[in-house]
Order: sequence, then C-alpha cells, then structure tokens
Amino acid sequence: MTLASQHDLRRQFRALLESRTCYDAASVFDPMSARIAGDLNFEVGILGGSVAALQVLAAPDYALITLSEFVEQATRIGRVASLPIIADADHGYGNAINAMRTVAELERAGVAALTLEDTLLPPKYGHKTTDLIPLDEAVGKIRAALEARIDPQLSIIARTNAEQLSIEETIERAKAYQAAGADGICMIGIKDFEHLEAITRHLPDTPLMLITYGNPKLRDMARLAENGVRIVVNGHAAYFAAIKATYDCLREQRGVGPSDLSAKELCTKYSTLDEYRVWAREFMNVQE
Repeated sequence: MTLASQHDLRRQFRALLESRTCYDAASVFDPMSARIAGDLNFEVGILGGSVAALQVLAAPDYALITLSEFVEQATRIGRVASLPIIADADHGYGNAINAMRTVAELERAGVAALTLEDTLLPPKYGHKTTDLIPLDEAVGKIRAALEARIDPQLSIIARTNAEQLSIEETIERAKAYQAAGADGICMIGIKDFEHLEAITRHLPDTPLMLITYGNPKLRDMARLAENGVRIVVNGHAAYFAAIKATYDCLREQRGVGPSDLSAKELCTKYSTLDEYRVWAREFMNVQE
C-alpha cells in the first residue's frame, strides 16, 4: 500500500474540512484496522479515546489511559495509515499546559487532526463526568494547543457537548473556540436535525464534526453536509464487532455453549465497568 507523508495527510484532512461534503469516519484502533480502512477507501479515520482505553487497558472510558499510552497506540496507527487519522485527545490530559504537551506528542505520532474537549476530566469530587469546564478555561486550552502546534496543517478541533448546554450556550462556545483559532468544531449530543439547524444557522462558515453514535435521526448525509458537517462519527462498531468475534471464537474453541451476550455486554463485563462505577461513587461521589 502506498503511504503519504504526514504533512500530505494533514493537507488531505484540511481539504475535507473545506469541502461541501460530509464524510463518514472509519473507527480504527490498531494498525490492521487502519490499513483495512485505507484499502476500503475511507477518506478519514478516527482513534477514539474510549476505544483506546478498551484496546490498551481493557478499561472503561474513565480518563484512565495516560497520554503516553494513547500516543503509543496513535504512533502504531500513524506509522501505517494511508488515510488521515483524527485522534480523540479527550481533555488534553490536563490543563492548558498539559494540552500543549498532548499536541506536541500527537503531532509526532503522525495524526492529521485532534479533538480537544471542554469536559471536566477527571471529574471532581461530587461532579458528573459530563460536567464542562468554564468557557475561558476552554478557550485557553485551544489557544495553548495552537501555540504548541509545529506543522500548521495539523488541525485542532474544539469539542463540546451540546446535550449539556442550551442552544445559546452551544453557539457561544462554538463561536469562542473558532475565534480562538480552532480549525473546526466537534459536537456531541445533537438530538436531531431541528436541534442541529438551530445551532448551525449561527455558524455559517464553521467546519463541523458530529459524533452521532448512529443516531437514526441524523443519518441524512446530504442534509448534514448542507449544515456544515464535514465529518461524522457514527460510533465504533468495528471494535465492538472484533470483541464479539474474539469471544465467540475462543468460546467455541473451549467448547463453551452458545452465548447471547452482546458486544456491549461483553465490553461491560471484561472492562469491569460496574466495578469502576462503584469506585467512582464510593471514593469520589460521582453520579453518572
């Protein structure tokens, strides 16, 4: 397979942001899945933070994976990728200074873009894991991330949670992040097209990335494109299918009878998610 330079892959990603089309991102989690996505002519791939936590640690998405662990996996993928890769950089692994280190390391890993979210992670005592940091702190992180970037073609995408905000607050944050220099805005928690359009009519020149997790109310790619959405992440079905296939293969090899456990149930079981929930409630008073 022919590989492009990291710089060229970043230019390819920027071309996607500047286009009038919405592209479906392939969820990749290791070098093999990245090669498969490239061979199937996906225009872009994404290494999700939740998937990386499962792949590297067999742990839930509780801000447990460290920057170095995430970068190692991103580097393995970046070494063989023939398509631009977006890295889910969570909250930048700390404050604005930590975010600068995150950008520096992921740029070296070869990713084409990274998302930087305004979620309060790890959660403070008594807080939910969906709480957001103050707007001025989030803007500071974006500015710091841009300062740390060496290759100007690397895209820094600011992410926010529209489910936790009013429409007005979502617009305010998106405009503030764009004004700070973000190359695009990533949103999660959009309910339907009515919700999306109430926001995007105020962001006419903003390239958007949407995380929908397969929401059936947001499956019209042409309509997404009309609303400025350039990248859509429908979820991480490929990784969950791999977990299910691995379980069934080993179960049959061992002579264990059929199981009706779904991929989601297997992830909950083998990432010991229920234990982590108990610990979060007991030691941090975190209520999901």
